[in-house]
Amino acid sequence: MTSSTLDTAPTFAIVVGEHSGDTLGAGLISQLKTHYPDAKFIGIGGPKMLALGFESLFDMEELAVMGIVEVLGRIRRLLHVRKSLVEYFSANQPDVFIGIDAPDFNLTLEEKLKAKGIKTVQYVSPSVWAWREKRIFKIARATNMVLSLLPFEKAFYDKHNVPCTFVGHTLAEQIPMVSEKNTARSALGLDVAGDEKVVALMPGSRSGELKLLIPDYLETAKALLKKHNNIQFVVPMISQEKADMFNVLHQSLAPEVNVHVVVGQTHQAMAASDCLLIASGTVTLEAALVKRPMVVCYKVNGLTWQIAKRMVKLKWVSLPNLLANEEIVPEFLQHDVKVEHLTKAIEERLFEDQSQLIARFESIHHELKQNADEKSAQAIIALMNS
Repeated sequence: MTSSTLDTAPTFAIVVGEHSGDTLGAGLISQLKTHYPDAKFIGIGGPKMLALGFESLFDMEELAVMGIVEVLGRIRRLLHVRKSLVEYFSANQPDVFIGIDAPDFNLTLEEKLKAKGIKTVQYVSPSVWAWREKRIFKIARATNMVLSLLPFEKAFYDKHNVPCTFVGHTLAEQIPMVSEKNTARSALGLDVAGDEKVVALMPGSRSGELKLLIPDYLETAKALLKKHNNIQFVVPMISQEKADMFNVLHQSLAPEVNVHVVVGQTHQAMAASDCLLIASGTVTLEAALVKRPMVVCYKVNGLTWQIAKRMVKLKWVSLPNLLANEEIVPEFLQHDVKVEHLTKAIEERLFEDQSQLIARFESIHHELKQNADEKSAQAIIALMNS
C-alpha cells in the first residue's frame, strides 16, 4: 500500500525528549510531509519540529532529565505528563505514534497506546544490547516496529523476532563528508593565526550535565593555557538559556580564560576546531561525522553512577567507540574526569598525527549514510497502511 491509501490527512503523534531527538523528528516530519502535505503532527517536540508546524502539548525540556536519581526527583511531573498524553491520544487517536529515543518515558506510553489499538513505533533503539536486556520483551509488547540508527542493533532484534528496520542516521545525510575548517572559523568570527589551535568545550545540552562538567572543562582550559599560549576556546551552546548558565559559571570560576560562546551553531563550532572536549551522547556521533578528534567525558550523580556501574555491560559509552568496536577516542568517566587526564589527551590530539582516526570516522560516515529520513518515513507509512 502507498500513502494514497488513506482518504484523509493522517495524524502523526511524536514524542521526543531532547535536542538529538528533535533533529530526528524534524527530518522525519519533512519527509512525511512530502507524502502527506496536510498531515497533522502533535505530541512533544523541540524547536526544529515546531518550526515545521508541529504542535507541542508540553515543553520538550520537561523530559530532558538524565540519570536515575535525577529522574526520581521529577517523577511526579513526568508521570503527570505521560498520563496526560495517554488520555489525549486515547481520545484523539493518531494514525501512528512515534516515540523518538527517551525509552524510559516512551516505551510505557507506547505500551498503553498499543493496547488501545494505536500502531506504535520506537525510533532509536534503547541500549538493550548494553544493559537491562530483558527490556526486549517490553519493547515487543509496546511497539509494532523499532527503527534503529546503528547497524549492529538489528541483529539483536532479529534474534528476538522483534520487527526492526536499520535506517542509519539523519546526521550522516546532513553533515558533509568534508567539513571545511577555515570556512567555519570565518562564519563564527574566529581570528586564528597560523599555528594557533582551536579547542571546543562541549559540556552537553542538559542542565545537569552542564553543572557537573563545566568546572572540569574550565580548569582544563586553564591548565592548557599555562603550557600553550596558542590555543583558543569556542563553546557552542544549544540555547541562550544554556549559554547564560555557562557564562555565570565561567565568570565565577575562570574569568581569565577567554572563550568564544556561540548559540545554535554546534556543527560550525565543531568544524572550526582542532579537538573537542565533549560530553558523551549523540553529539559524539556528530563530532565523528564532522571528522574532528575528541576527548569524551561523562559524569552523573554519584548514586546514579553506582547503580549504572553494576547494570551496564559496555566496554565503552561513546558512539564512535561502539560503532568501531574498539577505543578510537579516549573516554573519561565519573572519577576519571580529572584535569591532568583531559589536558594530556587533548594535547595528544592537538599535536600528534590524527589521519588514522579521520579515516575511521569516514568509514563510520559511509556506514550510517542510509537516507535515514526517507527510510524511516517509508517504514512508518508501510506500517500505518498495513
